[in-house]
Amino acid sequence: MERVLVINAHPLVTSDHSLSLQVLNRFISKYGELNPKHEFQQIDLYREEVPAITADMLNGWAKLETGERLTDVEEKMMFRMSEILRQFKWASKYVIAMPLHNFNIPSKLKDYMDNIIIPKETFRYTENGSEGLLTDGRSVVVIQGSDGIYTNGDWYSEVEYSHRYLKSMFAFLGITDYRIIRAQGHAVLDRSEILAEAFQAAESAVMHWIRDEAFEQG
Repeated sequence: MERVLVINAHPLVTSDHSLSLQVLNRFISKYGELNPKHEFQQIDLYREEVPAITADMLNGWAKLETGERLTDVEEKMMFRMSEILRQFKWASKYVIAMPLHNFNIPSKLKDYMDNIIIPKETFRYTENGSEGLLTDGRSVVVIQGSDGIYTNGDWYSEVEYSHRYLKSMFAFLGITDYRIIRAQGHAVLDRSEILAEAFQAAESAVMHWIRDEAFEQG
């Protein structure tokens, strides 16, 4: 049974106006229709607690290494980080919904990535460099909404760092089946046109997952 984790990185959480969230809903609906037996969890990064790298986090990590007693704040933070990491490792498929913020990922999504990129858990260091530990056929779909257009091979394409960062980080963890769906051009294009193209891309990504699952089942 496939285990799907939705990572909602939109600050508005449930906005009906958000392009990325509308595409996310279409993706989830279509996948659920074609694979009703999947398990599903969701984390809303702007509603739930996602620890950021602070002095408390750094001190907590250091104390865990030495066996020193944690403060109440550090213990609470370490526990929450372990919950987030455990949920992430539980899943076999990931869907990230996010707006593009100044050419990069939302700040809470960066905090989330810092909770899951953990040595000895999702990657390890070796004599030949780092090695991802999540090499069991996991998949990622990123749904990105933006005012600009970032696929014309121009300056905007060069400074669109979110896609480059996320693809690289998941590959770092060993997850190379990565796709991005862009609901882009809201500042200059008709909204219905944007959604029509993004919905089509979402259904194509769903079919990619379904075909892979059928292949795995033989």
